[in-house]
Amino acid sequence: MPVPPAAAVFTIPTVQPFGTLPDGREAYRYTLEVPGGWKATVTDYGAILTSFHVPPKDDAEGMPVDVVLGFDSLAGYLKGHPYFGATCGRYSNRIAAGTFELDGKTYNLAINNGPNHLHGGVVGFDKKLWKGTPRVTQRGPSVAFEMVSPDGDEGYPGRLAAQAVYTLTPQGELVVEMRATTDAATIVNMVHHSYWNLAGHASGSIRDHELAVNADRYLPVDAGSIPTGTFAPVEGTPFDFRPERLPWGRCGAAIETLPPDAASGTPRGVDHNYVVRDWKPDGSLRTAVTLRDPGSGRRLEVLSDQPGVQVYMGNFLDGTLHGKPEVGKEAAVYAPNGGICLETQKYPDSIHHADWPSSRLDPGQTYTHTMVHRFTR
Repeated sequence: MPVPPAAAVFTIPTVQPFGTLPDGREAYRYTLEVPGGWKATVTDYGAILTSFHVPPKDDAEGMPVDVVLGFDSLAGYLKGHPYFGATCGRYSNRIAAGTFELDGKTYNLAINNGPNHLHGGVVGFDKKLWKGTPRVTQRGPSVAFEMVSPDGDEGYPGRLAAQAVYTLTPQGELVVEMRATTDAATIVNMVHHSYWNLAGHASGSIRDHELAVNADRYLPVDAGSIPTGTFAPVEGTPFDFRPERLPWGRCGAAIETLPPDAASGTPRGVDHNYVVRDWKPDGSLRTAVTLRDPGSGRRLEVLSDQPGVQVYMGNFLDGTLHGKPEVGKEAAVYAPNGGICLETQKYPDSIHHADWPSSRLDPGQTYTHTMVHRFTR
């Protein structure tokens, strides 16, 4: 990862009140800025990325554009939301029937997605108040969020100490580093869950965005979005976003055809995990996916050390929350396919597949997950 020149001067992130939780605790928002106009804001509630501003091109006039869906204040997040910008855990994505076995003992997790467990349960990491520590690093301004998930939290075994670190670089990179340790055998699969729209968070559907997923195979799912256990080739399917395809696949093609023969009003688009090409458990960063907005020319490349990437095209966004009209930042209405999530991770439900990359974490081990969001304006 490039190191900024010695002459670069970074300032420590600023901290401002963001709102009050029902129990009286205060939440805060941290602003990270670097030379060149790049800016990100994150909050200690849910370790959530609340905005990411891409500056105009060097030879262009204009204002920075916020490319992350979300809310202007804590109140929007407290009402419940589809994991906008959140750090999800302990185990993100789905676990079939909310149950798993570890060392001969069965654990029953919170059921919060039909008959299954999703994104850590009813009160997952996205709804915890983390401890934030702003700092300056060689790469740029940074905030380290920390929290402890007690033994039995949402049904998980072991006391888990978790960390999520956001760092902004002057090269237009948002680095997200996740770590965790435990005092008893458990499972971990932490995920960063931002919804991206490179045309601007309030610009409407991402159907015209072009997508390149560095994968030849994807994980088919059942009616509950649980992987069937097979890896299917993308070639010849609407899931084919291989980077060597020219022109790159347009998100709209998948939105228009998935699920096939669906009734009017059925949420449409990809919501599947892809098998990252040539992945090895060596901690190396590999390009998982690249997103491009032809209209603005903005581009986002996501690099990661994880074996899979969940591509979710905002199928279930509909401008409401819990059946009531709801607006996001700057009174934006987030309609279907208004943003795309690119979530690097272990494969969903991997605890039920012994031959898949393991999500098990034992005492003395450290879970790590690094993502680099590399922007081009």
